[in-house]
Amino acid sequence: MFGRGSRAESRRIADVLRTETIGGALLLAGALLGLVWANSPWGGAYEALRSFRIGPAALHLDLSLAAWAADGLLAIFFFVAGLELKREFTAGDLRDPRRAAVPVAAAMGGVLVPAVAYLVTTSVAGAADAARGWAIPTATDIAFALAVLAVIGRHLPAALRTFLLTLAVVDDLLAIVIIAVFYTERLAPLPLLGAAVPLAVFALLVRRDVRAWWLLLPLAALTWALVHASGVHATVAGVLLAFTVPTSSSGRRAGATAPAEHFEHRFRPLSAGVAVPVFAFLSAGVAIGGPDGLVRTMADPVALGVAAGLIVGKPLGVMAATWLVSRFTHAELDESLAWVDVLGLALLAGIGFTVSLLIGELAFGAGSQGDAHVKIAVLAGSLTAALLAAVVLRLRDNVYRRIEREQAPSGPS
Repeated sequence: MFGRGSRAESRRIADVLRTETIGGALLLAGALLGLVWANSPWGGAYEALRSFRIGPAALHLDLSLAAWAADGLLAIFFFVAGLELKREFTAGDLRDPRRAAVPVAAAMGGVLVPAVAYLVTTSVAGAADAARGWAIPTATDIAFALAVLAVIGRHLPAALRTFLLTLAVVDDLLAIVIIAVFYTERLAPLPLLGAAVPLAVFALLVRRDVRAWWLLLPLAALTWALVHASGVHATVAGVLLAFTVPTSSSGRRAGATAPAEHFEHRFRPLSAGVAVPVFAFLSAGVAIGGPDGLVRTMADPVALGVAAGLIVGKPLGVMAATWLVSRFTHAELDESLAWVDVLGLALLAGIGFTVSLLIGELAFGAGSQGDAHVKIAVLAGSLTAALLAAVVLRLRDNVYRRIEREQAPSGPS
C-alpha cells in the first residue's frame, strides 16, 4: 500500500514545502482562514476550537490547542531557525565579521528603533500600561519576508536575499533572547536544571552523528517539557537543541551530509507546512467587529504603537544602522546593492508576523482585548509593510531585468 510510489510522492511534497513561496503562501492562508472564520457567523466554533484542551494534566501539559501551537509547534519553527542560525555563524556569511557586520547591525537597529517607536507612540497617547508590549514590532518574519522577496524579486541581486536572510536570522536570535529574558514571569530552577540532562545526552548523540529518531525525539520532547515546566517559554528549547547540532560531519561519515543540514532538510517541511501555518491559523483569528471595530482598534495606543514600529520603526532602524556601520567602520555594503535596494529590504523587514503574534500573547495574555488589538495591528502593519516593499522592490526588479537584457549577448544576425 505504501510502496515506492508513495515514498516518492512524499519526498516530492516535502521538496515543495521547502520552497520559500509555498511556505509563505501556507502561512498567509492559515492566517486568512483563522481571520475569516473568527469573523463569520461560526466564530464561536473557532474560539471553542482554540480553547479546546488536551494533554496530560499530571505533567502540567493540559493545554489549549492555541497554547500547544504557540509553545509546541513554534518550537519546531525555532529549531529550524536555530539550525540555520548556527550554520550561518559557522559556515555561512556570519563567519566573516566584515561581511556579517552590516546585516547584523541592521538587525540590531531593526530591533531597537521599532521598540523606541512603540514606546514613544504609546507614551504620547498616554498609555503607560502598554509598555509591556515594546518587543512586539521588533521581529521580522523570515518565511513571509523571503516569500514576498521570492515572488517580486526574480531579477534582484542575490546579495539582497543574503542580506535579508542574515538580518532575519539575527533578528530571530534577538527575539529569542527577548522572550527568555523579558517575558519569563516565573522561573522554576529545578526543571530548568533538569532540562540540561536530556539536552546534554541529545548533544552527545548528535555529535557522534547519531540520527535515529527513536533516540533523539524522546530526548528533545523531554527537554521541551522541562523547559516548559521551568517557566521559560518552551520555544527556547528548540533553539537550545539546534545549537547542539554540529554543522560538519564526523570522520565516521566522511562525505555525508552534515547533521545540521540533515535535520534542517528533514524538519523544514514540517515547520513550513504544518507548524507555522497551524500557529497562524490558531493565533491570527480575531473578531474585528466590522469597519467600526477596526477604527476603534487602530485608535488604541497599543495598536498604534505596533503599527508605528513595523511600518516606520523597522525601515528607519535598518536603514540608519546600515548607513552608520557602512560610514564609520571598515564594513561595506555589498557592491551589487544600491541604497534604494536596501530601502526596499528595510520596508520588507517590517513584516513582523509569527514572532510578533507570539510576543503579543505573552505581553497581554492570549485572548485578552489587548492581544486582540495587537493581532489586528500586526496583520495591518505587516500587510502595509509588504505592499510598500513590493512597490519599491518591483520597480528595482524591473531596472535589474532591463540591465540583464542590455548586457545579454545578441544572437546571430
